[in-house]
Amino acid sequence: MKKKLLAAALAACMAFSLAACGSGEAETTAAETAAETTAAETAAEAEESSETETEAAETEAESEAATAVEVETVTEGKLTVATSPDFAPYEFYAIGEDGTPQLAGFDMALAQYVADYLGLELEVITVDFDGVLSELQTKSVDLGMAGLSPDPKRDAIMDFSDIYYTGGQSLVTVKTNAETYNSFEAINNPDVTVGAQTGSIQLDLANTNTPDADIISLPKVTDIISELLAGKLDAAYIETVVAQSYQKNYPDLEIVMDVPYDQQGSSIGVSKGNEALLAAVNEAIAAALEDGSMDQFVAEANELASGQTYEGLLDAEGNVQQ
Repeated sequence: MKKKLLAAALAACMAFSLAACGSGEAETTAAETAAETTAAETAAEAEESSETETEAAETEAESEAATAVEVETVTEGKLTVATSPDFAPYEFYAIGEDGTPQLAGFDMALAQYVADYLGLELEVITVDFDGVLSELQTKSVDLGMAGLSPDPKRDAIMDFSDIYYTGGQSLVTVKTNAETYNSFEAINNPDVTVGAQTGSIQLDLANTNTPDADIISLPKVTDIISELLAGKLDAAYIETVVAQSYQKNYPDLEIVMDVPYDQQGSSIGVSKGNEALLAAVNEAIAAALEDGSMDQFVAEANELASGQTYEGLLDAEGNVQQ
């Protein structure tokens, strides 16, 4: 009887031992399988993430390449811009401590921004204001940046970008004449000489508001300021921010009134018919306005314009004309 019980006990122990061994192997196998599955899933996720990043990088590269290919310019790889550097704080020469003139102004800063945005090298051509219009009309340049207003009369020779800066127009004279020439009625007669820049919106405003005045058009704003200060002009139509800039350097100037104008803003002139370039320029303008760059450009230009400046074309050697 005892032998039978012992045998039964041994059999039970053996069964328990075998069962315990089997359970350990199963648990080990399950753990290994789970680890292998996790590792496989992690590897797959890493591979998928890597592929996603690669695809994103390729998409971005393709997008940049597409922009460079789709936007045609006068000179491959360059963005050629015509400007008239006599219109501070839009465009002018800031004179450095060593006397070297450096092209400056918020138009020029924006031009560089647009060129960088398109992945192109910036090339600036300096001409008088009327020359900017001519360069665009003949499609010798890609863009014209000279405080241009989107005047419908210019639609035949250029396309206009979105507005990038909102300004106004003013009637300007000298302090000693501020109480005399301070209205359209006061200057709208043949005995009063009124100045405005050739080919400009200001010239149109002069002809519209004071057609009976002795209207004199001059190629540069600097010429208008000089004639005002010398007493050869009685009054002049000048964009407000430009007049304010000159006023800092010439305290005798006086802004006597705002001139109503329904297009109070500046656009970039784009070579007519270049729709891809126009779209890209508008994208760049939107980006500059959104990221605050345009505000910074205007602030920096106004600061530079209050220092030593030169407004006009340089001589053949690139020096300030005396």
